[in-house]
Parts: sequence; structure tokens; C-alpha cells
Amino acid sequence: MNASANPLAALWRPPALLSVVLGGEALAAIIALAPAQNADRLVHFGLASLCVQWVAIGTLCALYLLRRPLGRLPPLRLAWVCLMLLLGMSLLVAAAAWSVMAMGGAPDVSRMRFVLRMLGIALVVGLVGLLTYQNYWQSRQLAIRAKQLELEALQARIRPHFLFNTLNTGAALVHQHPDEAERVLLDLADLFRSALRGPRQIPLAEELALTHRYLEIEALRFGPRLRLDWKLADDLPDITVPSLSIQPLAENAIRHGIEQLPGGGRVDVEAHRSADGVEILIRNDLPADGAAGSGHAIGLSSARERIIALTGGHGRIDTGTEDGRFVARIWLPGNPLIGGY
Repeated sequence: MNASANPLAALWRPPALLSVVLGGEALAAIIALAPAQNADRLVHFGLASLCVQWVAIGTLCALYLLRRPLGRLPPLRLAWVCLMLLLGMSLLVAAAAWSVMAMGGAPDVSRMRFVLRMLGIALVVGLVGLLTYQNYWQSRQLAIRAKQLELEALQARIRPHFLFNTLNTGAALVHQHPDEAERVLLDLADLFRSALRGPRQIPLAEELALTHRYLEIEALRFGPRLRLDWKLADDLPDITVPSLSIQPLAENAIRHGIEQLPGGGRVDVEAHRSADGVEILIRNDLPADGAAGSGHAIGLSSARERIIALTGGHGRIDTGTEDGRFVARIWLPGNPLIGGY
């Protein structure tokens, strides 16, 4: 499930859980320091902390158990449901406190005041949280939209270069391999279709297939100068990835590696399952001085932005030179709920 479509996903992250606990303790301290308290404030703080944390943890547990049906609600309706759950959990804790106070011999008036006070505090805190949530959600949507526009602008910068490269490849194939021109044009059509659709998510297998088609076209253009080695594991998880997040890295391997070598070179593509995700490696030969490695710029930056933006910051791309070869490592979270996409 996409993190941007499920606002509850942020609640299960350690910073959010820590904020809830610390916020509860701050609320308990405020209650204990209230001027109306005439007994031991430390005792009041302990009792208030116990009640507040029970309400907070109980509400979080209820939200986690109901996360799937709640995740299908519109954001505003979801916020009101969360407020109702908070009030309901406050009522349950207040009922438990009522029973404990009754066993201690507290009068009914004191118990009723305690329950009403507790529900009133929960209502005020819930309304403040609701307003905070609305502001957070609106700012998050604006940030996501801004990132999408940035990716579209970056993609528009790549399209002319991508277009010229593919047209040159097609022209070379028409003259040298006319019998394969039709298949190449169909492959190019698939590549352009993905490039023109804009930032989106596609199955990992589809992105690898697009990359394979691109490299097959380049293999026909370069002939024996380009040697390809594919190693794809059979147990790759069924996950989605940002479109054109792997193909630009293969294109960089051709432009800044193979094209610079008079005798050609080898491009290796490897994909395998790791402990908690998928690792994809693209290696290409470089000139002896390694100068071509500095040319991996726009395509790499676009792919990195897509991975970071559309996986909620959990995916990454690492690059470097190893043993005289340029290596691009893509890591993608294998669990969409962890990865955020």
C-alpha cells in the first residue's frame, strides 16, 4: 500500500510512537501541575501518566488492528473515526478507573467528576490533534505534488536525449539489419510508452523487461562490441518499482562506458533477493582512465529521485567504481508497507 495513500502508515514508525509516548507524559505533567491539585503532585502525575498512556497505547492498538478497513476511508473521515476511537478508549479507561475508585471507597460525585474530566481532556486533545493532522496531511499532499512536478520536469529534460539515442539506433538498424527493424520499432514503441506516461509504478518484471529490450536494441547496433550478461534470480518478489528507474542506468552504461571503448565492453545486469528487499546491480566496463564514470549525471539523478520519492525514502541507488568498472546498485524494499510504495 502506498504510504501517501494511507495516512496511518506513519503511526507505526519509531519516531511517531516515541512522540506519542513523550506527548502523553507531557500531558500528564500538565495535569499534575494544575493549580487545582491540592495533594501530592507526584502521585497525581503517576496516576495521570498511567491513564494517558493506557488511552494512547490502546488507541494505537485499535488503529493497528483496524488499519486495513480504515486505510480505505477518505483522509478526513479517517480523522474523525480516529477521534471517536480515542474517546471510546478514554471511556473504557475511565470505566476501569471508576471501578478502582469504587473499591477504594471514593464517593460517586468524585468518580463522576473524574470521568467527565478525563473525557473532556481527551476531547480537547483529540480536536487539537485533528486540526494538526489536517494541516500535516495538506502539507504532505502539497509536498508529494511538488515532488511529482519536479520528477516530470526532470523527465522532460531526459526525453530529447532518449529520443535522439533511440532514433539513431533505429536508423542504424534499418540500414544494417532491415529484417529486424520491425521488432526493434515495436520495442522502441514500448520504451516510449513508458517514458511518456510520467512518474508511476510498474511491476519489477516489467521494468526489467523494458531494460532488456533497450539493451537488446543496443546490442544489435554495437554488434560484437557489446556483450551482455543477465543474472536474474527466480525468486524475485512481486513488487512495484518507479517506471524508468532501471533503464536509464543501463542507458548510462552504454553512453558513458561502451561507447567510449573502441573495442567495446561488457554490461552485466544482476537482480537477486536480499534479506529484506531486492538488490539490482548494473556493471559496465570503463576506459582505462575511468574518465567516463563522471558522465553518469542526468539519468542517474532522475533514477535516484524516482526511487527516493516513490518508495518513501526507503529505496536507494549507490554508485561507484570497482575494479575498473562502473557499478550502480539499486536497493528496493521487498515489503510495500515497509517501503512505503
